[in-house]
Amino acid sequence: MRIVILGAGQVGTSVAQSLVSESNDITVVDNNRERLENLQVRLDLRTIVGNAILPSTLRDAGLADADMLIAVTQSDQTNLVACKLAHTLFNVPTRIARLRSPEYLDNPELLGEANFAVNYALCPEQVITDYIVKLVEFPEALQVLSFANGRVALVGVKAYAGGLMVGKPIREMREHLGDNVDARISAIFRQDHPVTPTGDTIIEDGDEVFVLAADEHIRRVMVEMRRMTAPVKRVIIAGGGNVGLRVARMLEGKCAVKIIECNPERTQIIANLIGEGLVLLGDATDEDLLEQESIEETDLFLALTNDDEDNIMSASLAKNMGCKRVLALINRRVYADLVQGGPIDIAISPALVSIGDLLTHVRRGFVAKVHSLRRGAAEAIEIVVHGDQKSSRVVGRRVGELPVIPGATLVAIVRDLDKLEDIAYAGMIMIKKKGHVVIAHKQEVIRSADHVIVFCLNKKVVKKVEQLFQVSVGFL
Repeated sequence: MRIVILGAGQVGTSVAQSLVSESNDITVVDNNRERLENLQVRLDLRTIVGNAILPSTLRDAGLADADMLIAVTQSDQTNLVACKLAHTLFNVPTRIARLRSPEYLDNPELLGEANFAVNYALCPEQVITDYIVKLVEFPEALQVLSFANGRVALVGVKAYAGGLMVGKPIREMREHLGDNVDARISAIFRQDHPVTPTGDTIIEDGDEVFVLAADEHIRRVMVEMRRMTAPVKRVIIAGGGNVGLRVARMLEGKCAVKIIECNPERTQIIANLIGEGLVLLGDATDEDLLEQESIEETDLFLALTNDDEDNIMSASLAKNMGCKRVLALINRRVYADLVQGGPIDIAISPALVSIGDLLTHVRRGFVAKVHSLRRGAAEAIEIVVHGDQKSSRVVGRRVGELPVIPGATLVAIVRDLDKLEDIAYAGMIMIKKKGHVVIAHKQEVIRSADHVIVFCLNKKVVKKVEQLFQVSVGFL
């Protein structure tokens, strides 16, 4: 696929890195020559220095022959105009724009072909906000990811002594859970090295375990790996920028929130936009301020400024002063790898969190969801099964009969997503949810229209997985 990417910042670079590894023909456009030269040294792609909204620049980038435009510059206006030009002058089939302002997203008619001609609008700040809020809901987790319209959850947790399954083989988990709860351990990372889980694999203290189950069962399953902590009631947010403010507003009414912001003008703006939260003018790396705000009694500290070093310093200080759990946004992936699991409980790379939504629209049409895992090292994908037994290599076959792809595991199936099913939540409350969740045991037969979730230990196997689920030529 021929893809033109506008913007070589954090998001653009992450997108380029992911797509180059999948054998796409990539051209990146930016007005910063040094940034492009650094990118070209590391990746096999083409670069163009220039203004992304000039037709001549887009023509030089090969937009006339492109299958897709991904406009992810820092400017909403640039991204919108580029999509319009791509549609009007170059007839590019797929046009994706990064939009930071919620006003464009709140008025979707502006994105139609008669206006800015955006096929898909990506708002990384909102994606990151939703991701963080989910971690507040599951404070024990390293990652919480949803598939099949929220019907299935994949959670990454660090196993600790005291968890029911720690020190025991995986095959015993079903006995612990009982007949009414089924789950699948998708992957284990032990000291950063992947361990392929089998029934005989023993879960060890310190393992990073990815476990998948129906949404209503996920808390029960997490108990198997570690002792559950009390719900988050007190949160301090360092940084009142776009992400910090969005998180604070989404947490209102759920827990007590304080925001520390160093810019006086921004502090006033935040105070006018939030209701119950407390806004503090100050520096989140100020030990006296953190002590004054009772950091030792705080359940969760979120370092969400735009500065990696400030986030690392403030989160490390908060942890050292007694905060129960700390999370930091860190743009540079090498920094995130260094600090997570040490002074910082969770290090989030904004670009890698948001890239999953974008990849969902870049991949082939039968890919319904993509999630980046372990800061880009692995991937989980949701694929919609098409075809019949004549046109598909998977329809009508048992999971255990499928070709083996080393590094890829089919972990769950969700079927009948258009039908409501009665669900026993927490063992007593009956609710209705769409779809039926089936853990992918070897005897389970795959049907057309199933949504299958596949865990890929490394991104190199993703293409092989997609090829397995393709239908033969001529299928409509």
